[in-house]
Amino acid sequence: MTGAAVLRLVPGLLLLAAVGVVGTLAQNGVRSIGEATGTSLPDLEYVLWAIVLGLVIRNTVGIPALFRPGVGTYEFWLKSGIVLLGARFVLGDLAKLGGFSLGLILVDMAVATTVILLVGKAFRLGGKLSSLLAIGTSICGVSAIIAGRGSIDADDEDSGYAIAAILALGAVALFSFPAIGHALDLSDTEFGLWAGLAVDNTAETTATGAAYSPHAQDVAVAVKSTRNALIGLVVLGYAAYWSTRGGRSVASGFLGRAGFVWRTFPKFVLGFIAVSALATAHVFTKAEVADLGNLSKWAFLLCFAGVGLNFDFRQMARSGLRPLVVAALGLVVVAACSLGLVLLTAQWFTF
Repeated sequence: MTGAAVLRLVPGLLLLAAVGVVGTLAQNGVRSIGEATGTSLPDLEYVLWAIVLGLVIRNTVGIPALFRPGVGTYEFWLKSGIVLLGARFVLGDLAKLGGFSLGLILVDMAVATTVILLVGKAFRLGGKLSSLLAIGTSICGVSAIIAGRGSIDADDEDSGYAIAAILALGAVALFSFPAIGHALDLSDTEFGLWAGLAVDNTAETTATGAAYSPHAQDVAVAVKSTRNALIGLVVLGYAAYWSTRGGRSVASGFLGRAGFVWRTFPKFVLGFIAVSALATAHVFTKAEVADLGNLSKWAFLLCFAGVGLNFDFRQMARSGLRPLVVAALGLVVVAACSLGLVLLTAQWFTF
């Protein structure tokens, strides 16, 4: 990247940092006022403050063109934060959590796919739009939809509808899941499992976990990373199905299909595992692990600010109601199913 290109990012990066810092100050300020006055004020995490502030800016004054390149880097900060978060896991715990959650993920995937396709048919959505909604709901939101779009030869309109619906529901989950978790008195591990299983987009999953507790965020990220790792196989399955119905031809032969899976695989998951392996091998001192954890928090801070700054209510409204209703019904069923699975099985798992 050239120096000029880096300079173009600076205004947006400063805006991300400002929104994130103001969110942190808002949380600390409200907490201090409550302690000073003896008032029981709601202790909203900085995550929610940053996202709400970003939403207000985006949907009132908007984002001037000068700031857009830097604001658009929020997904990079999300992936960087997840990679750095690997330092807080040892491979044994990561393997245990991933193995435990994989069975729950497969059940959730089957439920999500069945519900979305059936409800989509009932609402007379196109088969490819229903497939994109099912891919986004069962795996990793927008990234899965983008990967699936090209693979099943869906058009821009269908992918736009699916992305808008998934983003809107991610915002709903972000604000509703922590409230439900507290009402049910879920432990940090239980809530992290639930968020990792049920929230679609990786950014919203991470933010939802962080809004509950740091430990819930750790668990949610680990479970979501396991879901993300399945994206290539799931998209390949949909591509094979649609190739028999006039879609784009799927890669043939073992090497062709293996290459397809590798191209769609989220590489930051490998970075997360690699950093975890280094931590397991005691390459990092305790002080360095703490430093990496702090860097991860800063990266997530920029990401959470970007989530709000990139969410446009007007674009959601233009996408129509039917895809949103179908995806919403899918989210409700998947959230209820995954919550039931967590409550039934979390007692056998400690992390």
